[in-house]
Amino acid sequence: MKKLSKLLALLLLGTGLIAAQPSFAADSNNVWFNDLKSKFVSNRAIILAINIRSFNALDKNGDDIIQPDKGDIQGNFVNAVTRLDELKTFGINTIHILPFTPTGKVKALGTAGSLYAISDFTKIDPMLDDPSNELTVEQEAKNFINECHKRDIRVIVDLPSCGSYDLYLAKPELFMKGADGNPITPFDWTDVRVFKSANDDGSINDDLYNEYKAYIDMVQKLGADGIRADVATSKPAAFWKNLIAYAKSKDPEFLFLAEASEVWNEPLAKNAPFTPYHELLDIGFDGWYGSFFNFKNWKTQDEFAKNLCLLKDTQASYKSHKTPKAVIGSFATHDEVSPIVTGGIPFAQEIIWLQATLPVNSYFVDGFQTGDAYNYKYGNKKAQESYTDDNVYFVHKGKFDIFNLSRKPGAANSKLIYDFVVANQFKEKAADIINNGEYTFLNTNNKNVFSYIVTRNYSSILVILNKDLSYSQAATVHIKDFKANDIIVPIAFTSTPSVEKNKVKADLMPGEIVVFMISRSAEPAKHKK
Repeated sequence: MKKLSKLLALLLLGTGLIAAQPSFAADSNNVWFNDLKSKFVSNRAIILAINIRSFNALDKNGDDIIQPDKGDIQGNFVNAVTRLDELKTFGINTIHILPFTPTGKVKALGTAGSLYAISDFTKIDPMLDDPSNELTVEQEAKNFINECHKRDIRVIVDLPSCGSYDLYLAKPELFMKGADGNPITPFDWTDVRVFKSANDDGSINDDLYNEYKAYIDMVQKLGADGIRADVATSKPAAFWKNLIAYAKSKDPEFLFLAEASEVWNEPLAKNAPFTPYHELLDIGFDGWYGSFFNFKNWKTQDEFAKNLCLLKDTQASYKSHKTPKAVIGSFATHDEVSPIVTGGIPFAQEIIWLQATLPVNSYFVDGFQTGDAYNYKYGNKKAQESYTDDNVYFVHKGKFDIFNLSRKPGAANSKLIYDFVVANQFKEKAADIINNGEYTFLNTNNKNVFSYIVTRNYSSILVILNKDLSYSQAATVHIKDFKANDIIVPIAFTSTPSVEKNKVKADLMPGEIVVFMISRSAEPAKHKK
């Protein structure tokens, strides 16, 4: 961003428009009181997904793979603590820990096994233990969560949806079987097998339910504040209803976030259960993923507008029944290719500011904030050593590695870091406008340029973005009843837009987004939707 943008941001910080540290959810004796559900359903969570085994890994020779026998140090719950102040500075108030349970080693993918190929519901992966102390890995995990809470950072833990082949061999009663008597593999995975969550008569499979219940007991004992349910659509509604009631009987603020989207309508495998997102919300989930991961494919502003309208209508419906729900900004989860690969730094900046100005909980994957493209030097090459039966460093190109002992995520893009920090601060300060304002998509004279405005009383936030990631685009956006004595301040921009009466002219670079704060001299007339 230009120096002028930095100056404006500093002025805004000084006047209090962006500033303000969040209030702590702990008392004077540092006793933590979970407030994650309340924070989430009011769209005030800023979430970073992390993988403990890479979070603060030390790759001494720079080959991206962690080899302890060569002096490298993999991530663990102890060295993870030293990065928490960094996250606090970046504006993160919630972390999502990708699965930390033991991983399967048979019929595995990658040299450490997929984080989502769970082999035990009641243990923490022993590979995450720091051998230099006498604490158990459970004690180290509890201490890590404690340290998060000291910094006003909430903790969501991941609950895998399928089991490893190792777990199938140990407990076959937990798994669906096909006509041939073998466990069923999901349509697009090879290293896991589908759980049997319901019996043939439709009743809940108590063997599996009790494993999930034991997992809840474990993570709540550790002090976690919520659960992210991987592929939540793959379990019957009754299964989740009982589990949610059990967890919330002990902690009403314990969050349940469903990996579920409005656009998903297929089960994991033939004859497997499928519960749509709205049924999951009905039976107790507090939030869902939405479908912003499709943003990169939306060709028209109407697609964007329909998605936001559905989101707002869903939230309004549940709010009217006093069971508020919220969504995450799922633009780039660990299942998605890095935005840096898709559209470079401008596209990453676009995602940052979209999440800062939309009524969603901001969500990022570790490394995004510094510009990591997740291009690993070892990717899909023959492994020098392996902890599994796979002798290849399996990765999805351009995606966060969940299969190997990989380097610490990150790059060194100061421009992106700056936007990340300022946008998160802005979202916190402008929360009332963003969450309670009226959203209207504005007509532009260029189909590649999208624009929306959100207005609350005398304040508005105007967003204009170039959806074209390859070419610059110019556009004019009309603002209804914008008067000469109204104050309009650019918050985010690279090139300087031109502001005239009732309109803004912008010449946008590929993927560029501009954000304005408007202070009105009188309450504006409503735009036509």
